[in-house]
Amino acid sequence: MKTRRDRNPATQMVIGLFVIGLGMLFLLDNLGWLDIDLRIHILPTILIGAGILKVLQTRTQSGIVVGGVMIAAGSLIMLKELGFIDISWRTLWPLLLIGAGVAVVVKSTVNRSALEQQLGSLDKPDADAVVNYTAIMGGFKHRITTQDFRGGEITAIMGGCDLDLRQASVTGDAVLNVFALCGGITIKVPVDWTVVFDGTPIMGGFDEKTVPPTGPGSGKRLIVRGYVIMGGMEVRN
Repeated sequence: MKTRRDRNPATQMVIGLFVIGLGMLFLLDNLGWLDIDLRIHILPTILIGAGILKVLQTRTQSGIVVGGVMIAAGSLIMLKELGFIDISWRTLWPLLLIGAGVAVVVKSTVNRSALEQQLGSLDKPDADAVVNYTAIMGGFKHRITTQDFRGGEITAIMGGCDLDLRQASVTGDAVLNVFALCGGITIKVPVDWTVVFDGTPIMGGFDEKTVPPTGPGSGKRLIVRGYVIMGGMEVRN
């Protein structure tokens, strides 16, 4: 099913500039005008670009925290390798780990208050109605059984996420924002749901393995939006 895409122009501009920047780096290297070092140019650029996309895409404060940490990590690595800051890798890596730990603590606190606000707006509060999961160098599997699924946000960075919605239900549309960087996301949905992709793969891919509902439409739709960067996402029923 084709749908009209309604994207933020700022996000589109970031994607375009990100791809142009990588292309220019490779072109200058091939012409002999620049000696590309993967540590100096590619890895930090990917982290910074992905962090900016995460900040622009997210609808939660915790997502902004995750994106900000990615931008900070990429910037520190680039500045260190370019010689603008004099710090050894033995000192830099612990600092990055501390930053990641602080991000997890802040994210958990923000998630708790945000979830309380979201559940407070529901007639019948259900902790699984809105999801907000992050997997960093790890993975999780979770089964949702709520009959009033609203959507939420999933982030996988060098990790994997498996969300089982086959026993859940939705009224109308549910919007799920996804972000995968060198990771994978798998979503299982009921057979009477229609899945609509509105995402952008960057050196990655979206894979839909669902069987379209037969007979009269149920009106239940899962809209998947977001970015898959050097990773993969699969939706099946």
